[in-house]
This record gives sequence, structure tokens and C-alpha cells, in this order.
Amino acid sequence: LLVVALAMVATMNLLDSRTGRAIRALESGAVAAEAFGVDIFRVRVFVFVYAAVLAAISGFLYAHMQRAVNPSPFNIEASIEYLLMVVVGGASHVPGALLGAGIVTLIKDQLQNVLPKLFGLEGNYEIIVFGVILVFMLQLAPEGLWPLINAPFKRRVSTESLAAQEGAPLLHREPPPRGRKLLEAVGLRKSFGGLVAVNDVDLDIHAGELVSLIGPNGAGKSTIFNLITGVDQPNAGNVRFGQRDITGMSARLVARLGLARSFQHARLIPGMSVIDNVAIGAHLRGHAGPFRALARLDREEEARLKREARIQLQRVGLAGEAQRPALSLALGRRRMVEVARALCSDPVLLLLDEPAAGLRHQEKAALAALLRKLAEEGVAILLVEHDMDFVMGLCERVIVMNFGSKLAEGAPAVIARNPAVIEAYLGAIA
Repeated sequence: LLVVALAMVATMNLLDSRTGRAIRALESGAVAAEAFGVDIFRVRVFVFVYAAVLAAISGFLYAHMQRAVNPSPFNIEASIEYLLMVVVGGASHVPGALLGAGIVTLIKDQLQNVLPKLFGLEGNYEIIVFGVILVFMLQLAPEGLWPLINAPFKRRVSTESLAAQEGAPLLHREPPPRGRKLLEAVGLRKSFGGLVAVNDVDLDIHAGELVSLIGPNGAGKSTIFNLITGVDQPNAGNVRFGQRDITGMSARLVARLGLARSFQHARLIPGMSVIDNVAIGAHLRGHAGPFRALARLDREEEARLKREARIQLQRVGLAGEAQRPALSLALGRRRMVEVARALCSDPVLLLLDEPAAGLRHQEKAALAALLRKLAEEGVAILLVEHDMDFVMGLCERVIVMNFGSKLAEGAPAVIARNPAVIEAYLGAIA
């Protein structure tokens, strides 16, 4: 019991930490996790080793108690039982594992007594019942029983815990002088097989500048984002950020330099609250490793990261949603969570992929006001957006893409009157 209790406490400490958020971020994909600055390889190795250690301890205790080891207890039936324990209790919930193990063990003991008498024959009939329970659980309560049991207590504690987690502010980057060239891309080209997604594109962005990248679907806008942030590598051309050539750098190293981004399809981490989804954006601003987290020695830094997350949620108007499950939000609010997460990294260049999609008129106005304020603070902003009213009223410069090539570039009023742009994209909107 002592070993189980220690393992549970250590694992809960780990998941409620900077490293724990990095582990959970893998659920939304390696691309998104790396964009926050997570070292995917190190996290995966740690998870493998930590799971192996727990399995080794379990095996040692099993052998010690049984005084002998043979393969028969580890058959397919046992695997089904272990899977059912996780599903019943709730995957990714540590107390849920204990709850599921207790429930399944009790049910198994009762079924082994009742079913043979019912059928009049000896046999492991409980496996049939387990299969039925498994199907019903996945349909009716896919997150398991623990979240349902814990929900009332979690709501009652959330307000008090937020007030208690007030940490010192994080250090911020010195903003570059307004007007200094931050990003320069020259001759970018990217092809996927025979499809040329980006063809010889040049662009530059200066500190404090609001620039929009527009064009029809499939014009290469999101691919340019991926080339700038290191998600994809160009076939030709180079990208410079400040005085550094970042061509070929990984997304994690690019994020360290102060580039933050959102995605075309909101990539929030399942099973995590809004504030935890935002706090992962500050991953590179923390330093506590997994071993400090296991022993809960990272609480001071954790409070500082959560404080920064609350500040950014306040900026985007979602302070009241901090403890809600992120995936329970509407699409527009999920996009604002992504904006807050990007701001949590303290960027000098912010790349936003369709941030206004799904927002109502008032929310778009609030987003525009926030982006203008960020630009005044010296943050350079490059955004992809299809809402032309939003773009034309916000940006100082517009770059138009069509079939992977730059079609036009200039002030919004000039772009709106460009015949080639009107034909390719704007149409009657102009």
C-alpha cells in the first residue's frame, strides 16, 4: 500500500507540472508540442523510463508476494482486465486507475461466484461481461468514472486554488526597437511531390508591424508559416530572424528565439483545463525538470507559470474560463485560447493562422484591439485571415498569395483596388 500511495502521489505531482503538461501535449501531436518548445525526444524517453520503473517495481512486488513467477497470469484475459480498469476509472486520471482496479476486481470476484451457478458450467464467463462493460463505458462515459465523481469537488476548489497560486511575475524579453527588421525570407520554395506549395516567395516583417497573408485556400499561406517556424524545411531559399539564419532549425529551437504561432485548426490538449493549455505556452520560460516535479519541489516556478497564463487569459477575455475543460469551449473561444497560449511564450514575432475564424463581431473587435496593443509594444504580427473586413481595418501591409506565388503586396487600400487581386480573391468584397 505504501508503494502504491507513493507512486500515485509522485505521478500526480508529475502530471501537475511543466513536464506533465509537456507529456500531455503529445496528445495534440508532436508538431504542436514542438511549437511550444517541448523537446519531444527527451519527453518520450522520460515517459518510457518512468513507465518501465513503475512496471519493474510492480513485477518485483508480484514476485516477492507469489514466491514464484510463471507466464500464465499474464494472458489475454489479464490484458482485457487491465484495459477495463483504465477505461472504467478514467485514462489519464491517476486516482481513476485505483478506482477502476477496485471496481473491476470486486465485479470479477462476484461474477466468478454467480455466473458458473447461473450457467451450470465452470468457465471464465466474466470476460464476456467485461467486454460488454467495456463497450458501454466507451460509448456512455469515455473519460471514465473518476471525472464524473470528481467534478463537483473540482468546481468547489477551483476558485480558492487560483487565488492561492499567486506567484512572482516572469521575466520578459526586451522588445526590439519599433521598425527594426525581424524576419526576412528570401526565395522560399517548398514542394510536396509534384505539387509546388510555395514558389520563390520573398517577405519581410519589422518590429511593431501588423502584416496579413491572404489568398484562396491552397495558396500556400499555412505552408509559409510552417517554413518560417521550422515545422517544414524549404527546398530552396532561406529564412533569417534578426541576425540569425534559422533555415533548417527545428520548431523547438525556432520557438526559443521568440517566434510563437497558432494553428489553422485549433490544437488544444485533450483532458486539460483552459489554464493548463495556456500555461504550456510558457514551457520555455520555466526550467524545473521531471525529478523536481516528482518531489513537488517546483511549486514556486509552477505558480509563476500559472500567473502568466492567467494574465494572458485576462488579455483575451477568458479569465472566467480558466478551469473549464478546454475542449468544452466553442470554436471561437478555442482560437482565443491559442492566442493566449502563444502570448504566454513572450514572443517578439507572433504568427496567427485564422485567429478571427468563429468569432462574433464584438470578439473580433476585441481581438483587433489586442493585436494593435501588441504591435504598439513592439511585437511583430503576421496573420493569415479570410475575413477581409478584419484584415483591411487592422493591418498596415497585406501580402497576397495565389497558387504558391506572391501575387501582390502593399497597403490594404492599394491591394483592394488591384485588378489581379480582385480577380483571384477579393471579387465583390472590394
